[in-house]
Formats: sequence, C-alpha cells, structure tokens
Amino acid sequence: MAAAFLPVLAQDDVERAAQLIQRAYAPQSHLSSEDQRQLQQELFDVQRRPEAWGLVLPFLAHPDPNVQFFGAHTIQVKIARDWDSVPVDAATQLRDMLLELTGRAISSGQNKVVLRKLFVAITSLAIKLHPGTPSRWPDWLRSTLSIFSGMGVLREHMMDFLAIVAEEAQSADLLPPNKAQMQTSLVEAVPMVTQAINACITDPPTQLTPHELSSALKCLQAWMSILPANDLVPFVPQLLSLMKPTVEGPTPEYDDQTFVSTSDTLQELLSQSALSNGSGTKTVTEPLLLWLDRYGGAIIQSSVDNAFVDDVSHSLCKLLAALGDHSAMYFAKNIAAPVQVKPVPCPFPLPTPLPLVSHLVQNFLRLLLLYTALPGYYGVDEEESEMTLSFWYLFQEALWNVDYGFDVSEDGDAGNQAEERDRDMMPVAKAVYFELVTVLRRKVVWPPRNVLGSWTKDKRDKFQAYRRDVGDTLINAYYVLRDDMLAFYVTDLQQRLSTQQDQAGWEEIEATLHCIMAIQEAVPVEDSPHLRQVFGPEILGRLPKTGDERVRRTALHLIGERPFLTNCVFSPSSFDCSYSSWFTTQPAQAPGAPAPSPLMNAITYVVAALPNRTLCLFAANALRDLCDANRIALAPHISAFGELHAGLTGIPDTEKAKVLQSIASVIQALPPAEEIPPVEAIVSPVVSKLFEALQSAGQLPEEARTMAVQLLQTLTGVARGLTRINDSLLALDDSPEVHATMEEMSRAREDPRVLKLRDAILSAIRGSVELWSTDAGLCGALSDLFKAITALPSDVTLLSLPAGPLLELVCLAAQRQLTAIWLSLATMLVIQLNPPSLIPTTFKSEPSAEASEIALSVLQVLTQTSLSAFSQPGAMVSNPDVVQAFFGCVESFVHHFLPVFYRLPPELFNGLIQCAITSLSLQERYSLASACTFLSSLVNRTATNDDLSSAKTALAQTHGFAIMRAVLFGFAGVAPRSATPNLTELLSALTTRYPLESKQWASEILFAEDFFPCRATPEIKNKFIKTVFGTRSMKRAREAAQQFTIVARGLEGSTFGYATASM
Repeated sequence: MAAAFLPVLAQDDVERAAQLIQRAYAPQSHLSSEDQRQLQQELFDVQRRPEAWGLVLPFLAHPDPNVQFFGAHTIQVKIARDWDSVPVDAATQLRDMLLELTGRAISSGQNKVVLRKLFVAITSLAIKLHPGTPSRWPDWLRSTLSIFSGMGVLREHMMDFLAIVAEEAQSADLLPPNKAQMQTSLVEAVPMVTQAINACITDPPTQLTPHELSSALKCLQAWMSILPANDLVPFVPQLLSLMKPTVEGPTPEYDDQTFVSTSDTLQELLSQSALSNGSGTKTVTEPLLLWLDRYGGAIIQSSVDNAFVDDVSHSLCKLLAALGDHSAMYFAKNIAAPVQVKPVPCPFPLPTPLPLVSHLVQNFLRLLLLYTALPGYYGVDEEESEMTLSFWYLFQEALWNVDYGFDVSEDGDAGNQAEERDRDMMPVAKAVYFELVTVLRRKVVWPPRNVLGSWTKDKRDKFQAYRRDVGDTLINAYYVLRDDMLAFYVTDLQQRLSTQQDQAGWEEIEATLHCIMAIQEAVPVEDSPHLRQVFGPEILGRLPKTGDERVRRTALHLIGERPFLTNCVFSPSSFDCSYSSWFTTQPAQAPGAPAPSPLMNAITYVVAALPNRTLCLFAANALRDLCDANRIALAPHISAFGELHAGLTGIPDTEKAKVLQSIASVIQALPPAEEIPPVEAIVSPVVSKLFEALQSAGQLPEEARTMAVQLLQTLTGVARGLTRINDSLLALDDSPEVHATMEEMSRAREDPRVLKLRDAILSAIRGSVELWSTDAGLCGALSDLFKAITALPSDVTLLSLPAGPLLELVCLAAQRQLTAIWLSLATMLVIQLNPPSLIPTTFKSEPSAEASEIALSVLQVLTQTSLSAFSQPGAMVSNPDVVQAFFGCVESFVHHFLPVFYRLPPELFNGLIQCAITSLSLQERYSLASACTFLSSLVNRTATNDDLSSAKTALAQTHGFAIMRAVLFGFAGVAPRSATPNLTELLSALTTRYPLESKQWASEILFAEDFFPCRATPEIKNKFIKTVFGTRSMKRAREAAQQFTIVARGLEGSTFGYATASM
C-alpha cells in the first residue's frame, strides 16, 4: 500500500513520536501551559521534517485516536505545504495510497475528526493534481466517490466527504485559471451531488443511519453557493417537509435535531445561495410564509407561555431573521397587498381559500415582533430578541425604496402609486413600527435594584450593549413615525410622572428617556412642541434632583453629550447628534424673565448635578455641550455663570476644566472688550496655581506634577471654549463685519490686562516644559494646550499665543527628549508661522523675514537633534513613530519655508538627505512613506522654484544618484512590498524633474555588478527603463514599477504577486 517514496522509520522512532503526542494530548496529562507549548513546538518540528512522511502509515494504524489524528493531519500538511518533496512520478502512488487509507479508516470506524482530516488531505491532493493541462487527476471527484462506493463506504461518510470538498476547494488560495478549473470540476459534479443529497433527504428515516440526514443537510449547506437556482428550488418543499411536526395538534412536537439542521440549511439557502438577496420570492419566500402561517405561531406562543425558548424556537427565530434579511423588499411591497397568494408546491395542506399575500407578510411581522418582545431581560432570561433588531433597519430602508402599487386587475383601483402608498402601505407600516417602539421601550427597562444586584458584570454589560443596539433600531423607527413617535414618548412620560411615587423606582421613566435620547441624531434641529414639553417643567422639572443616579444620568445624556455615538452623521444645518443644539431653535430668555426657557431649565438641572460625585462627569460634559452650542443665548446670563465659577469648590478638579470650558464658551459670545474681565477672572487663578505647582516641585514632585497636568488641562478647556466652533466658513469671509470683529479682537488683545495674562501663561508653560518635558503625562497635556491656545488669524482669541515662542519651547523639549509629540507640534506651529491669507489667492504669500529666521533656527535645531538621535544603532527601527513625525515635520518646512533648507550648513543639509535615503530601506511602511513624501516634495518644489535653480542643480549632482539607487533597490526587495506606491511617487518626481539624469542613473544602477540580488533579468531591466522613460503616463510608469517589483522578488505567477499587482 505504501508509496515507494515514503521513508520507512524504525519502530522505536515511531513509538517515541507517538508517546510525544500522547503526552501532549492525553486527558490525564496535567501539563503547564509552558510544557504544553514546548511539546506542541516539538511536534511541529517533527512534522516539518522530510521523514515525517514515514509517520503517516504507522500513526493511522495506531489504536490511540490522538495519534491517528496526528497521522491524518501530517499527510494533509505535507501535501499542502511540502508538495515539492513529492517526486513527480510518485503523485499517482500517493493518490492511490491516500484513497485506500481513507477507505480503511472509514471501514474500521475511526473517529470523524480523523476522517475529516483525511478528506481534507484528499481535497488538497486534488488541488495539486487536477488543475493544469493535461490534468493529472481528471474527473477526480467522481472517481473518488466510485472508489469509496466500491469499498462499501456508507452514504453518511460520502456526504461528509462532499461537504469537505466544497469547503476546501472554494477556500483554496489559487491563481484564477487554477481556481476556475477546480470550480468547473465542482460544477460538473452537481447532478451527482444533488442526487445523493436528495436520496438522503427523501428516504424514510428507518432506512437512514443515525447521522445520515444531518450529514446530508450539512453537505447541502456546503454546496449551497455552488448549486444553480434550478437545482435548489426542488429542495425547498423537501426541506419544509422535514420541519413538519412529528405530532400535530394544539401543541405540536418536533424532532429537535432534524428541525434545527433543516432550519440551518434554509438559512444558508436564504443568505449564501443563488436564491439569496431577495431572489425566488415565489419559490422560497412564499412557501416559507405559508409554513410559518401554519406552524410558526404555535412554536413562538409556547415560548411566550412557558417563558422558555427551546432549541426549536431558537432556531425558528434565526430562520425568521434570515428570511427578513432576504425578503425585506418583498415584505415592504406586499405589507398591504390585496392579492391572493398563488398555489406553490408545499408538503403540508394549504388553507382554503388561499390567504392574501398581505396576511402572510403581516403574520411574519407579528411572529418577529413576538420574538422581539420575549418576556424577561435580554442576556439573562432570553437571547433571541436581539437577533430580530437588524431586520427593522432593512425593512425601513425597503419601505422608502420599494415601488408600491398594483394593477387595476389586482386591486380594482386606478389611483396613482403615491396615493396607494399613503393610503394602504404606510398606515400598516406605522402600526407595525408603533408596536415595535412600544415593545422596545419595555425591553430596555432596567430591573429593580434588588434584581440588578444579583447580575454579574458580564450580564450588565450585555444588557447595556443591547440597549445601545435598540437605540439604533429606534432611529429607523423614527424615520417611519417622525413626530408621532416623540408624541408617544412624551405622553408616556407624562402619564408615568403623574403617578410616580417618590419612594418607587424610576426604571420605567428612565427607559422612556433613554428611547428619546437614542433618536437624537435623527430628530431635526427645529422647533418641536414635544421637545419643549420634555425640557419644560412638566417633564424635566419633575425629574429627581437627588438620588436615583441612573435616571438623572440618562437625563444628563439627553440634555448634552450622548454616552455613545454609533451612526451619527454630522451636519451643520439639519441634523445633530445631541439635543444641546436643539435649544438654539428656542427664543432667548431675557434675564429676570418670570418663566424659564427650556435652555435655562436644562442649565439649572445640569448645574444641580455638578456637586454629585457620581454624576459630576456627566453633568460637566452636558454643561460643556449646552454652553458650546448656545453661546449667544447664554451670553446675557454671564453673571449667573460668574456665580457658578465662584461655587466650584465642591467640584472635582478633573471636571472643573470642563465647567470652565463651558463658562468660556459663553464668554466667547460677548464683544471682545467685554470678554476681558471674565476671562481674567477664570484664568488668573489657574495660572497662579500653576506657578505654585512649579515652585513646590522640589518638595512635592509627584503632587506638583499631578496638579500641573490638571491645571494645564483646565487652561486647555478655557482656550477651547474661547475658540469659535462651527464657524469655519468665516475664515473665507471677507465681509466688513468679519474684518470689524477681527479688529475688535486685535484691540482687545492689546489691552494691558490681556498682555499680562498671556505673558503669565507663556511663562507658566515655559516653566512646565523646563521641569517636566520628559514626562509622558505632562507632554500630552502640553500638546493639547498648544493645539488649543494657538490659532490662525481668523480664529484668534484673547489667549491665543504666537507660534514663535512656542516653537522655541518645542525645540527645548525636543533637545531633552525627542518624541513624536514635539515633532508633531512643530509641524502644526510651522504652518502658523506662515498662515494662509483670509481669502485664498492664486499665489501663496511669502513669509516675513522674521518668520523665515525663526523657521531656519527651528529647522536647524530639530534636524540636528533628530539626526543625532537617529545615529544611534537601531534607533530608526525602534522608533518608527518618531521617524515618521520627523519627516512629516521637515516636509511641512518644504511647503512653507523651502528656501531655508538651502541656508542650512551644508553638512547638516547633506546629513538630512542621507538620513532620508537611508529611511527608504526601513521595513516599517509609515516611516518609509514619510521619507518618500519628504524627498518627493523637496525635489518637486525645488525644481519648480525659479529662485532656486542653482539649488536644483546641486541637489541632483550631490544626491540624485543616491536617491535613485535607494528607489530601485527598494523595488528589487530592500523595501517592503507595501511601500511600492510610495517609491513609485518618488521615482516619478525624479524622472519628471531630472529626465535625462534619471535615465542615466537608472541604467548605471540596474546593470551594476553590486545591484541588489534579485530575479530581474537584463531583459526585464531594459523593459523597465524603456517603459518608465518612454511614457508620460503616471499610470504606465506605476504599472511598470509594480511589474518590475513582482518579477524582481520572484513573485511572478504567484497568488500573492497576482493579488497585489493593483496595489
């Protein structure tokens, strides 16, 4: 039986290997994880050796199933990974041996896990032998089944084998021609496969082995994507016949295993076959609907009555969800269809007369709603309700996209489509979604505290995630119901608040608030009487202001920041993800008005929660969002915010920054001159405390550092609050009003109080940098502050600091410890040294002489510091983030201060270019890409700047050859494959700006004896040069570079090379 090429091992060697397996996998072996890992590594090493072929036969004959499995696994692995070790003339022997081994394993009753591995090995062998011309194993599938049949293999095992064949052949990593040849072999076997499956399904149960039907159904699932629609349709009534109850009656009984396996098969048919995506509504959807009409109600009703979902009911829920995904458009079109369903082949009696299609659709929706509304809490009492949620999104989309309407012959109505839609379809759809939102409101109610206390953390987290998913579904419901949905929730709140007892729990009211909060992103930012009620005295005014943290927390999220944002699409005009913006639609309340506005109601509610340690975070976030969105309306109440500032003593320092940001947002709405006193009042104490922290750093270093971080975060919050938001279009506005506002701000910035305040802030920042620039936490705080307290001219505030002094501090910090943070900040500040003009112009304005001198100084310091750091062994490899940030930084200088590069000391400039060239060989893509981008920008901008003609020539003479060499070496294999597009861009820059020189450089490099060893022949190199330098098309040059890279790396003809050719 053994193939001649298989080595024969000594019995002692075989036994030692078998004992190794038994030690690793025997149940009685209590090994540590480290010992287990070492044993598995030893087994892996054994399997990799050429001699491992000799373990297959003795292992498969061993009595231990673990050893048998390893033998089957070994032959599968050797075929898949070590095929080159099989002599060409031994392939037929190996095939015959493998088929005989498999037949014997089946006949001897070996474990199905072992058989599966052998089936995988046969398929792997077919993948090696069948493709090609001529094929070395033609008609492989039919011949294998014929051999098995001759050996007396049962149909159950035939089904298992065919299932493996479909799974492995379709997932095989093959070139397209070979993939197509394997696919053809499967398609040719379809009649044989369907006949075999059909026989197993239709034969009486008494003629089947215990697992034959299950194997046949799994085989059908595996072949589902291969079978054409015409071959699938006859299976539908056969599958439905398997789902008939074994005992009919008011409480029908089912064969659980058969029902679940059949349901899984139908789910696969609905989602992965030629009949998926809404196809086959007459042959699949309607027969299933008729089956559901006859049997589905009793199954789900039993689950509801018994408060328990058994396997059959769980499987039915999955089937309903799959049918919903498949036929959502059909349900939308027929939700009110007046036509009768046509007779279809069904294995059960059909009702007389046949029902309307609309009845079947509405029954499906009723069943799905029953699963959505299962009693109990999701994740604790049931696991099914969440399965139904995705359908309601698809159904809502289908309702909007479907062409609803019927011929006069069908409904006797000659009205137009829009009339029929509004009259017939939408009332039914709205009724369904009203039922849905009612059910979901109940399902998101938290349990009473005594019940919740018994839940584990996992159960709480699961229920919380379910509430979030319900929120997404409610958004879809809102698009159908609109204002009616808000009205429903408002009425529900009013009724519950009217009967709420102080000592009772607030879970029901919190659930309704959660539902209103969940649809925030869908509700238009426009006046709404329902939202006025929500934020008025009758609802918000009656919510608790003490205790009951959950309902208060939900109310805070409702007012301001949401706890989660899922599908939010930000829009400045029509929709928003927070009700904080809705208050802008309401009239501003004058100070002293008798009745508070909804906005002031919300502010009052939020402020009341600030002293509560549990709610402070949420209250601070809500206040920040409210003030941010309603600055102008709140500006007249600035005195009240002054009182709030005076009473911040009880608020944790971590949240105080957000409160001060809120106050600063309101201050920003004042005229610039009026901003000065309140800004000074809130900022001066913070700066003073920061100086105190700096002075105490010697005695209490850790406490001082912690305090400094909090104070810097507070300054960041104030700076953000003072910055205009959502007004970015003003940067392009050259109107007199904008100029007047900017002039007012300029005058206010020159006020002695403001100058003194900015000087103090800068001094405090300098002290922080000098003391703690190497501390990661403080670096992050300083980075955030630098971003918040600097601005382009159109966004300057009273506190905005100039870029120059901050760049000086960045250089100081970078010299102490070079990090990506400081380099990224330098990139941002360089842009502000040469900001864009208020109105974009064709020609960019030249930077001032002062700005150029600052840029030269900064570039020199950062370049020298970085090159020194990168010169350490392994530094560039170990710090890819720093390398990427550095080249991003110097590229920013290229765009804004190009001439200063050529004022650098020559040795420093040459070192910079050489460092960039060296980076082109880095294996970390982002570092390499940033170096490529820098060099491309430098070459392109230098060559196109008329004032730098001599620099263009010098750049080519000194570094052109070296850059080209690094690019070509990168193509040949030095650089990672993923960097090819970046290298191609750099090659394009060289060939475009230095065409003659580049062709000469490329020819010398490619044909030099020291060119990087690769698979590119002289013909390939010549073709590459001819294509790149013979075309002006960037696309052709890119394709030439890609093809050269594939060939040079030996990837031509490989799946990887083929798949990545379009990168």
